[in-house]
Amino acid sequence: MADSYLPPLISGELGQGTLKAAADRNFYARGTHPAALTSIDDVPISQLLQQFGSPLFVFSERDLRAKAHRMRKAFKTRYAKTSFAWSVKTNYLNAIIQVFRSEGWIAEVVSDFEYEKVRRLGIPGKDIVFNGPYKPRAALQRAVDEGALIQIDNWDELSHIEEIVAHARQPLEVGLRVWLDAGIRPVWSKFGFALANGEAERAAARIIGNPKLKLHTLHCHIGTYILAPEAYGITARKLVALREQLHSRYGHLVECLNLGGGFPSHSLLHGMAGPAETAVRPVEDYADAITDVLNDLPARKRPLLRLESGRCLVDEAGYLLTTVVAVKGIGRSVVSEADLSARDYKERLILGEDSKVGYVLDAGINVLYTAAWYQFDVRPARLINAPITPSRLYGPLCMNIDVIRENVDLPPLTTGDVISLHPVGAYNFDQSMQFIAYRPAVVLVGLDGKPEVIRARETLDDVQGPERIPAALAGTR
Repeated sequence: MADSYLPPLISGELGQGTLKAAADRNFYARGTHPAALTSIDDVPISQLLQQFGSPLFVFSERDLRAKAHRMRKAFKTRYAKTSFAWSVKTNYLNAIIQVFRSEGWIAEVVSDFEYEKVRRLGIPGKDIVFNGPYKPRAALQRAVDEGALIQIDNWDELSHIEEIVAHARQPLEVGLRVWLDAGIRPVWSKFGFALANGEAERAAARIIGNPKLKLHTLHCHIGTYILAPEAYGITARKLVALREQLHSRYGHLVECLNLGGGFPSHSLLHGMAGPAETAVRPVEDYADAITDVLNDLPARKRPLLRLESGRCLVDEAGYLLTTVVAVKGIGRSVVSEADLSARDYKERLILGEDSKVGYVLDAGINVLYTAAWYQFDVRPARLINAPITPSRLYGPLCMNIDVIRENVDLPPLTTGDVISLHPVGAYNFDQSMQFIAYRPAVVLVGLDGKPEVIRARETLDDVQGPERIPAALAGTR
């Protein structure tokens, strides 16, 4: 009996499948009633596309204001001396800026383009924080003249500012950007002055020693999509220590500490397990981490706290509606290779790349730059009572890298079906490009439930308006 015994055989597939391999073996493991999103703020998606076309960015004013209210409450109830600046680079559409301006936010800009944009919108220089590693000399001069708070990034910039204010009648208030290790990787050492080696103190001492300058702010932005609130506590403690050091050595108490932004939205990076609500800590945790440090200071020495948030305020307010324009990968023969056993074929069908149904959409990475990092929530715009299967979402670009979701569970879709991608409110429109396609319209659903265009769909004139043809080529046919 013992001679005929064979030990259990572990097949070579063990550990080779995807994280969802077990669910893939059960056709109904994902359920039979996929979630659908049929409206945004009670406006039917079908109505939005009929009125404004596809693809279409849609923003919810209700959500924008709700996020602003929650952040304000989270910080103000813990630390009353808090000021909020809107990170314009996150979403620079005028209507979005105006929503946060009406909520009491000032503007934080990182380029001469953004500075000009918010000034044209009517935001005064005194309500602008000017960041960034490169500020052209003319932009610095204008910011100085208009009283913006320039947060100095490097020695060259400091020299430029010293030259500009050399003959000023009043000292110019400035900020100093600092980089430090808060336990987050990578450390953003590209920006500002190093804390650990004393560079930040030397820069601060130079500013304090210049009668034409006044050091108003110590600023640090440790990164983006920071999932550890504790890192902000570390940052706050290190900035407080630098502030105390400057006070004791040079007799100057810095008025403001700026902790930057980087708070995450309810979004997931590729490979993260959801739902996002459990993976991302609430904004109140970030408020606790920062304000606990500041509240330990004597009341007379507590600084103004400033934040420059963007993603956590706007990302979830943004949706992209897009239409299926082609379906691929469903016309395979029953057995493609004669030497495959039924079991092997089933495994290949379930786990192999070619087994996924592919949907070509009318929006791609040209308008969804962050698809490279984030796995958007995907929902059909109608209820489809059919089993969910692994699918792949392609964009319309003539590029093999134009993939919005490599693996997403969807019911069977057909040409003309509409899906929503969410959250996409942060960075996507700002970083979108005019590569072989016009950029879509952007709509804001107001508090009154009325959708209005806040950026028109592009036309050929918008794209080639700046182009010029040399006279020698003008008559070429």
